[in-house]
Amino acid sequence: MTNRSIVLSSVQRLQLELSVALPRISASEYEQRRAALLQAVSVDWVAVYGDREHFANLAFLCGFDPRFEEALLLLAEGRAILAVGNEGAIYAEFTARGVEIVLCPSLSLMGQSRKLGYTVPDFLRSAGVVEGDRVGIVGWKTFEPEEWESSTPAIAAPAFLVDALREAVGSSNLVTDATRMLMDSASGLRAVSGPDQLAAFEWAAARASACVERVTTSVRPGMTEHEAVAAMGYAGEPLSAHIMFASGPEVAIGLRSPTERTIELGDAVTTAVGFWGGLCARAGLLAHGPEDLRAESEGYLERMAFPYWRAIATWYETMRIGVRGGEIQAAVEEALAGAFSPALNPGHLIHLDEWLDSAIRPDSTETIASGMALQCDIIPDSTRPGWAANCEDTVAIADQALRRDLARRHPELWARISARRRFMEEQLGIALADEVLPFSSAPARFSPFWLDSERALAYRS
Repeated sequence: MTNRSIVLSSVQRLQLELSVALPRISASEYEQRRAALLQAVSVDWVAVYGDREHFANLAFLCGFDPRFEEALLLLAEGRAILAVGNEGAIYAEFTARGVEIVLCPSLSLMGQSRKLGYTVPDFLRSAGVVEGDRVGIVGWKTFEPEEWESSTPAIAAPAFLVDALREAVGSSNLVTDATRMLMDSASGLRAVSGPDQLAAFEWAAARASACVERVTTSVRPGMTEHEAVAAMGYAGEPLSAHIMFASGPEVAIGLRSPTERTIELGDAVTTAVGFWGGLCARAGLLAHGPEDLRAESEGYLERMAFPYWRAIATWYETMRIGVRGGEIQAAVEEALAGAFSPALNPGHLIHLDEWLDSAIRPDSTETIASGMALQCDIIPDSTRPGWAANCEDTVAIADQALRRDLARRHPELWARISARRRFMEEQLGIALADEVLPFSSAPARFSPFWLDSERALAYRS
């Protein structure tokens, strides 16, 4: 890997057809997931909360995602009961797999009828939750010990639900937090996925990255941000994040949605699209090359774009089964030395939700495992006015057995992955471990000048 230089060079584009049909998860797999959760939590009941924003744990366990309301899944040995609001009742009949569906209008929006169905306490009693039962609640995140001072456990779920469960079992001490059992980056059940779930993530990641590529190659000076984003060709894929676009002085606010602002030659620009299981982001300058740069952007290529992409390539070349998260963090920081630092974790687990958890942090001893879906996600901690760089894509990690399963069950997916690996190695000069499976339509392809999208950064000897 020595004697390699980063150059802005002509890089061929991958021409791969996107998968049309979304790979589905079988009812038996959902049943296995619920059984695994019950086995991991030594309680009488597991209560899994979900709402429109925090849907992924529910969807992982039964396929149902609340669209407007809250929902509650109660699990016990031989029991799986899903309580939904008025608007979720019919939708759940079509999407929830292997669960009994119960109407609980208290989970509905304000002003709707409460005449039919249960209140939350009535639902718990009808399900069989009684005094003395132990309950583990799965919320939407966990807290570190230093973040919480109360002797009562910190549970990231609505107070009305936590209070109702504590009242039903007769003690706060009998209600515990079970969120880590699903979401922890080292031991959570969602941290690793099987072949069908990974295939669904590839479907999402490939489509999200194709949308981003259509935006970055279509935007022109004089367009509004709305007009630029319209080029993405959105086809109704379930979103894991708001569609993002920012330009000009506000490019540092990379999370904002597109506006009516007119994009100008030389602007810094950034965009991102995320679907369930995959997100893609790109940032650069709306220019043909250095000749279009404004005075404040002088030195951008050498001082920002080159070190940034070196960190991206380093991330991919460090990634392998068994590598510690702290080792990846250190390698990225070394690649960026003298330029800038990562604003957040340089990479994290992705799932149905855009961010699950991350083993990649300073001094982390948690290791990368087969079955993980990850974001190569390096965000500069600071930038000069008029500068922007981003090249975020989704990858999966798969040992030999999992690779065989993927190739056997999803041969078209495997052909796409093989083509992407060849592209990264032959066109970009990035060496990948066998277990690194790119899901993006243009993995690690970073064109810093959006008006010259045929050229991208690459290693050359």
